[in-house]
This record gives sequence, C-alpha cells and structure tokens, in this order.
Amino acid sequence: MNRRLIAAVAAVGILAAGVAASSLQIREVIKIFGVSAAVREFAGDINKAFNDLTGHEDTNDEYTKVVPIYTIGISSRTAVGAAQVMGTKANVDKVKAVASPQAELLGREIKLRALIPVDSTDIKNVKDIKRIPGVGVSGIVDLKL
Repeated sequence: MNRRLIAAVAAVGILAAGVAASSLQIREVIKIFGVSAAVREFAGDINKAFNDLTGHEDTNDEYTKVVPIYTIGISSRTAVGAAQVMGTKANVDKVKAVASPQAELLGREIKLRALIPVDSTDIKNVKDIKRIPGVGVSGIVDLKL
C-alpha cells in the first residue's frame, strides 16, 4: 500500500473513533439530564411510594423528599440517580440534591461512597459540597437505564 492510502485509512479510523466517543458522551449527557428531569418531575410520586413502603407519614419533625443524586469522584463522569432524604421540614426544604463523592481505598479493593444532602445541583467536585445539617438519606432509588 502506498503511504497516502495508509494515511487516509488511519484518518478515517481516527475520525470514526472520535464520532463514536462523542456519541457515547452525548448519550451520557442525555441520560444525566433526562434522569435528573424525571426525578424532579416524579419526585412526589416516588416519595409517596417510599413512604407507603416504609409506613412513614410526614410531620414537621420527620419530613421526606426525593431528590437527584450526583456522583463525583473515581471516574470523570457524573452519574445521576435518586434518593429520599429525611429530616425536619425546614432543613429538608433546603435540599436540592444528594452529592455522592467516591474514592478508592487500597487500590481498587475498597470503594468508598458518601451520600450527602446538599443545597445545590451544581456539584463539580468535592470542594463544592455544602452539607445540609440535620438531614440524612433514608432511601435510594435504583434506576435501570
């Protein structure tokens, strides 16, 4: 083969790989925004299902709400899920999301994952996390995508 043909084939291969990679990134972004929007849209229904499952009735002292989970840490991607949070109504009303920083311990043998109720959905790194005191995670929603 001549060098021009080899270069052309290599260029097409690199371009195809780039398109495939960007397509995967676009799908991930769509999933993140789609799941986040769905969680916000159906949060009340999901919360009611949780409360029915656990026999819980909201009061001002023990109030619940469902919010998106944003995972940050080990990989560069941000994953989205949903969690039910619980605390006093005044504190739970401040919660906009659950930040979930992750880290590895002893190489890849142990994975650490925290679940922290926060007052923002703009969570890019661990330094952005501002915990809402008096609120904890009382349930996790597993979403099959």
